[in-house]
Amino acid sequence: MATAEEAESPAESDEVGADGTDTDRSRESTDPETATATGTGTTPSQSDRDDRTSSNTDDGDDRYTRKQSVLITGCSSGIGRATAEAFLRRDWQVIATARNADDITDLEEAGCTTLELDVTDPDQIASVVERTVDLTGAIDCLVNNAGYAQMGPLEDISTADLHRQFDVNVYGPHRLIRAALPHMRAQGEGRIINVSSVVGRISIPGSGTYAGSKHALEAMTDSLRAEVDEFGIDVTLIEPGPVETNFTDRVDEELPDDERTPAYESLYELYDEAQLIGGGAGGPFASEADDVAAAILDAASTPEPPARYPVGPLAQYGVYARFLPDRLRDAAYGLLRKLA
Repeated sequence: MATAEEAESPAESDEVGADGTDTDRSRESTDPETATATGTGTTPSQSDRDDRTSSNTDDGDDRYTRKQSVLITGCSSGIGRATAEAFLRRDWQVIATARNADDITDLEEAGCTTLELDVTDPDQIASVVERTVDLTGAIDCLVNNAGYAQMGPLEDISTADLHRQFDVNVYGPHRLIRAALPHMRAQGEGRIINVSSVVGRISIPGSGTYAGSKHALEAMTDSLRAEVDEFGIDVTLIEPGPVETNFTDRVDEELPDDERTPAYESLYELYDEAQLIGGGAGGPFASEADDVAAAILDAASTPEPPARYPVGPLAQYGVYARFLPDRLRDAAYGLLRKLA
């Protein structure tokens, strides 16, 4: 099942990843896992955080008179592009990035600053973060969106493919977080938004590599949220289900082809008929990229945002499958394979 991130495959860029409404936040707030980390001592007060969401306060401090800035990875299409456009409409200074800058020239024409960025390149990351601070005076928000999905049964996934998946989906966000945090800590504020997926909370057959990378991202994000709360930095996860983007096409490209193990034919057929479980573009449970962008924008601007934003019905309700007994959940997966 293709889920939410958009494809920053090694060949191309852009990932993917709730519409960010009060209804979604109230639903999440009932789950103790979605409560944001709290701190003591130097943690900014609620009123302090409220003040930071305004860029029009005239108190002589440049932080309150300049536009807020956001650095977004994976903007060539889908969720990344929709997110850049959403922030532009809110009058943010948008630094939009992609592996190939030619893919985002129209975003530059619309008002974004566009930069080339490969999230597996530490030198490029350091340069882009410094360039963002030089251009905007700060880095108020980092959106780690770039990524792709390596699907297929684990037996058919090479170690090189596994490493490549983690290099983009896990090590990439980690590199950007490390580069951005010193600036945010010096500012005394900031937002880090990591685009995960519903499979970051529950794995399904054939998604072990991709789900493993998203589980890792979720664990890192949960730890980070508690680590940086005292510095006035909020950290949030976006967890989309299927999204109407080219993500499904990228998933198909990354599926093993010539070396498929015949024993898993029924599993491959399940992906060929992803509509059976509501996945992929055109599926009955797919969300629009704009829905995910709205959740990201909300996470960037709401005082004390929730820890998680599930996007779409499959994400909002599918995560509860993790509470099922293992035996029952495994039986459900077996039924899906038979249906395929």
